[in-house]
Amino acid sequence: MATPELLLVGRVHRPHGLKGEVSVEVLTAFPQRLHPGLEVIWQRDVEAARRLVLCGARPHGERLLLCFEGVGDADSARALCGGDLSVMGTDAVPAPEGFYYSHEIRGFACLDREGRPLGLAAGVEESPAGPLLTVALPSGKEALVPFVAEYVVRIDREGRRIELDLPAGLLDL
Repeated sequence: MATPELLLVGRVHRPHGLKGEVSVEVLTAFPQRLHPGLEVIWQRDVEAARRLVLCGARPHGERLLLCFEGVGDADSARALCGGDLSVMGTDAVPAPEGFYYSHEIRGFACLDREGRPLGLAAGVEESPAGPLLTVALPSGKEALVPFVAEYVVRIDREGRRIELDLPAGLLDL
């Protein structure tokens, strides 16, 4: 039986105050999903995963302050630092029109405008310059393609295809 995919939604940075709150970097396009009652999976490196239930969330600058059931003091909060918060892939917010999750397009065939195969989508990663589509090439290498309308012409969810219009040599970089 396959392990369900986890979707990263946040990274715990440090405790805040004395009552168990933690400062969390939001790593989801849908921060409104982080609300009381949500069950998340906390994990750091190779430590065993731990299920936590959110009991509070409030904005704090560019981050959120979160508290969890059973985490009621600074020491308990400190133990969460450096860990990632994820939700089950089955709990993903339905993608709005024109939005694509990395896990959703993984494995889609990447084709040029004439329908010739270029490789397979390996996912989308964020960079300071914007999202990049990772394309696994037949050679075994990976190429990064800016995830912008100029290059990513069309995504066919049902056909599991991505049509690309790339400048010459982009996949050779």
